[in-house]
Amino acid sequence: MERSFKPTPTLKRYMDIRMPDDAEEPILAVPVRTAVREWMVETWSADDLEAVNIKPRRTAMLYGPPGCGKTTLAHHFAARLGLPLLTMKMDTMVTSAVGGTANNIAKIFEDIADQADRCVLFMDEFDAVATKRTSDNQAAAREMNAIVNALLTRIEGFKGTAIAATNRGEAIDPAMWRRFGLHIDVELPGVEERFAILRRYLHPYTLADDDFEVLAEATIGASPALIQQLMEGVKRALVLNPRLNRSIEKEPVFLALLASVKPHPSYEPPPLWDDQQAMTWLEKLNWPPEREERKAA
Repeated sequence: MERSFKPTPTLKRYMDIRMPDDAEEPILAVPVRTAVREWMVETWSADDLEAVNIKPRRTAMLYGPPGCGKTTLAHHFAARLGLPLLTMKMDTMVTSAVGGTANNIAKIFEDIADQADRCVLFMDEFDAVATKRTSDNQAAAREMNAIVNALLTRIEGFKGTAIAATNRGEAIDPAMWRRFGLHIDVELPGVEERFAILRRYLHPYTLADDDFEVLAEATIGASPALIQQLMEGVKRALVLNPRLNRSIEKEPVFLALLASVKPHPSYEPPPLWDDQQAMTWLEKLNWPPEREERKAA
């Protein structure tokens, strides 16, 4: 019997469907990696847990700063289960019509109900639809309360695996928060994780370990997304600058990048983005990176 997921027209409209083969393994801080690993083992051990009257947890809330890999983590988790990830498209689901958003939520959960075991549901930017309810009697507040109530009911009755993600954990309605079996703080990467992220996104170029260590220290407080932008910018410069008659020396390359790739203004900038510290860190780097030899097919 065919058990693959079959998207309905409604799900195609309101969902972004990502297949397991497209997933990338995230580089996670140790506490996050441990929590995710335990959840995977719990999911795979459903029969053994139910034999002792415990149901495996099926829902998780991922929260933390933007750019830390919550979407990548959700996709990876689904892929490890061999399932597609269905991400709600908030821009198409949320509507200004009274009752429209709650109706769209109902349609999604009704269409996915018969196939809940064949996919992982991912609700990104969850604070857009799950903010704290208020006693305000204005129309907009009543509508938001109705959306939260509809979500509470649907998530409570959902039989599959569901993951929500938010950059604003404090904004989530307390009752909604309690509906999730796990709450995982996807925090900024530590020095070891930054080292690995730097190496991943500089590939196929490479530096000595000492140089990656310098960059890992210089990017403390940077998100994985910011580090990825930085390293991809370096690779872009190494390829394009000679064609544009520009230097590939580290100072002009990095200073141009640091002027165009920046952390969000609300965050304290990592040392490398501090005008007074940047040159001190750059002076420690051996440059340029070497291109790794392509392996024979």
